[in-house]
Amino acid sequence: MKISKVAAATARRLYGLCQVNGQLDDNRLRDLVSKLIATQPRDYLAILAAIQRLTRLEMARREVLVESATELTATEGQRISAGLAKDYGDKLTIRFTTNPDLLGGLRIKVGDDVLDGSVKGRLDRLSKAF
Repeated sequence: MKISKVAAATARRLYGLCQVNGQLDDNRLRDLVSKLIATQPRDYLAILAAIQRLTRLEMARREVLVESATELTATEGQRISAGLAKDYGDKLTIRFTTNPDLLGGLRIKVGDDVLDGSVKGRLDRLSKAF
């Protein structure tokens, strides 16, 4: 669906009202969608589509994948979770997996951000430099 600039700007403004301290408030979002459906302002379907897209992007930012070469201890996992919560906020869904191909270190994916501190990543960057 093609969304007009006015509808996109309206959706961003309304979506901003659903945030509290930089975090999306689910109850405010539900109320907003209910009111939009009830009142049906001009171009409301495009506004709802834009809000849905913004919500999908926010949910993707909350998903975290932590890959390590070996199994992490509970203490290491808690330390990583605390650091990610400090940088990216609360309400993160964190999955820990092992990937022996990394050789060592960690690769952390938070939404579209990739933090690669693995040995394999360093070797790949070194090989590209030559």
